[in-house]
Amino acid sequence: MLTLKGEKLYLRALEPEDLEFLHELENNEEFWEVSATQAPFSKYILKKYLENSHLDIYEVKQLRLVICNLDHRPIGLIDIFDFEPKDRRAAIGLLIANPEERQKGFGAESLSLVCKYCFKHLGLHQVYANITADNLRSLRLFENIGFTKAGLKKEWTFVNGRFKDEYLYQLINNNVH
Repeated sequence: MLTLKGEKLYLRALEPEDLEFLHELENNEEFWEVSATQAPFSKYILKKYLENSHLDIYEVKQLRLVICNLDHRPIGLIDIFDFEPKDRRAAIGLLIANPEERQKGFGAESLSLVCKYCFKHLGLHQVYANITADNLRSLRLFENIGFTKAGLKKEWTFVNGRFKDEYLYQLINNNVH
């Protein structure tokens, strides 16, 4: 699908071979804050998740795609979740796993590709993201793609013993009515 292929990477569906990669990411406490995870995932649970990853987004209200570089190596994940077909909106979250792969344009290209997919193939009116106020790289990334700050949720998330503010960012597709 051309919508999911860029200059530096492509997005693809989850495969059974992604078990180790998924296990590594889901059990890395460094990422728990952005994924709202509070406990480790077993390989058994992740294997079951992979077995059901083929289910339609209209049924499960989410879609996880693997971000791969052009050498076909997985470098991250991008999620479409809280999919609301009636209201024609969905949330987006992304993660580039290796810090050495960050700030190389992979996040921006992944985000652009998934937004195009949401607007073109899912017919969404808007996509949105919730980003903690101290996640400056993510704030900048979403702003650079065209998302606008829609609101501030004061003391919204409780992380490491303190409350953090969280911004709501939206990208509205004015070509869909």
